[in-house]
Amino acid sequence: MAQHYARVLQGLGKPFEVIGRGLESAKKFENETGRRVKTGGLTIALRSGVVPEKAIVAVGIEHLASCTAELISAGVKDILVEKPAGLDLLEIESLGHLADKVGANVLLAYNRRFYESVAQAREFISEDGGILSAQFEFTEWSHVIAPLKKGHGVKERWLLGNSTHVIDLVFHLIGRPIDWNFWSSGSLDWHPSAARFVGAGITEKDVMFTYLADWQAPGRWGIELLTSKRRLIFRPLEKLQVVTLGSLTTEIITPRNGLDRDYKPGLFRLTQAFLDGDEHLFCNLQDQVCNVRTYYKIAGYK
Repeated sequence: MAQHYARVLQGLGKPFEVIGRGLESAKKFENETGRRVKTGGLTIALRSGVVPEKAIVAVGIEHLASCTAELISAGVKDILVEKPAGLDLLEIESLGHLADKVGANVLLAYNRRFYESVAQAREFISEDGGILSAQFEFTEWSHVIAPLKKGHGVKERWLLGNSTHVIDLVFHLIGRPIDWNFWSSGSLDWHPSAARFVGAGITEKDVMFTYLADWQAPGRWGIELLTSKRRLIFRPLEKLQVVTLGSLTTEIITPRNGLDRDYKPGLFRLTQAFLDGDEHLFCNLQDQVCNVRTYYKIAGYK
C-alpha cells in the first residue's frame, strides 16, 4: 500500500517523505518507486525531524494503532490510516479516545468509497430518489488465506481487516443497520469465530438489506443496490453494471476517466480528498468505533 500511495503522491505532484523500518523493505520500496526511505522506524524519525502537518499510515494491521497513536502524541493533527485502524475493537476504541483528547482528525482509508463505479452509482441513486433495498456478499477464499503468513491475530480478525472493504461500502451507501438480525456458524482453523454469516434488517435510511457469506464454499465479493428504476450491480466492486426497470439486459457502465486504471482503484481520489481537507466521503475514527461494534456482531467476535 505504501508503494501505491507513493505513486499517487507523485502523480499529484505533492512533496512527501517515507519512513520505514527494515532495510530490506526499504530497498524494495526504493527500487519500485525511485523514492528514498528513511529507515529506523517512526520513533527515530519523529525525534530527529520536523513533525508533519499530515501523515499517511500504511503498515501491517497489527501496527496501525500504535503508529497512529505515536503520530497523534507527536502532534500530527491530520492522519489518514489504512483500514481498519487497529487489530481489534479495544485498539480502535483506545485510539479514538486519544484522538478525541487532543483534537486529532483521523480518517480511515476505505478506498472503495472513492471508486469511479461508486461515483457513477451515486448519480443514478440520486436520479432515482434513493436506494430501496440492498443485498451483498463478502465471501473470502479460505483456501487462499489459510497458508498466508500474517502477524499474530490478523487472520483471526479477517472479517474486520479485510471483509469490511465490502461491508463499509454498503453501509456507507444505505446507512447503518438499526433493526436487524444476524447469525453466524461454523469455524475455520485460522478464523475460529465463524465461517458462515447471514443477516437481514433495515437501516437508518429505511433501506432493507440482506447479506450472505460462506467462507467454506465458492463465492466472491458483490453488492446489489435496488432503486425504483435500476438494479446497480458491483461484481467485481470496481465495475458497475446496471439493469433498468422492464429490462433483462445488463449494461456495463464505462468509466469516465482512467484514474482507477492508472492507480490502485479509488486511491487517487481518496488521497486527493485527504490532502484537500474534503472529508464528506470518509469514515472518521469516531464512525469506525461505532462501525466495528456492528462488524463484531456480523463476525461473531467476542
